Amino acid sequence: MIIGYVLGAVLLVVVFWLVGSYNSFIRLTNQLKEATSDIDVQLKRRYDLIPNLVSTVKGYAAHEQGTFEKVIAARNAAMAAPAGQAKVKAENELSQTLKSIFALAESYPDLKANQNFLELQRELTDTEDKIQAARRFFNGVGRDLNIKVESFPSNMIAKMFNFSRVDLFDAKAEEKEAVKVQF
Repeated sequence: MIIGYVLGAVLLVVVFWLVGSYNSFIRLTNQLKEATSDIDVQLKRRYDLIPNLVSTVKGYAAHEQGTFEKVIAARNAAMAAPAGQAKVKAENELSQTLKSIFALAESYPDLKANQNFLELQRELTDTEDKIQAARRFFNGVGRDLNIKVESFPSNMIAKMFNFSRVDLFDAKAEEKEAVKVQF
């Protein structure tokens, strides 16, 4: 009789552990989807700002057509890129080409003083900050999910229900290099 109670209690603990582990995987997976959605929202915001920024700069630097075409091409490539590493690569290339527009503004003092340009630049900077925050949130949740997928005994639950590791956002090699400042 006592053995039956002990076995029942052990079985109950195992069932509660299974349910708790499964639910924690579901929670992390849903947080990962939320983080991905947050990134997508900010990327959409950036995509919407870029044409306005380009048209503002065009008014001051009409002969810089090559720069504008590169920015628009990078924007279109980023919007069309599939999810995953291809999307990350396209977004990084877009960020690089956007820097060329801001560098271009250095050559045109009137443009640097233009209120529309300054507001668009501020909005874009704010959006970039929000993208970085969303990526940090994604990486935090992804790290937690990866730990659970790889750790014993939760890795058994992960295998039973097909939960798997996720790739985290990381900086490109050239972004990790020290910034060279010349005077």
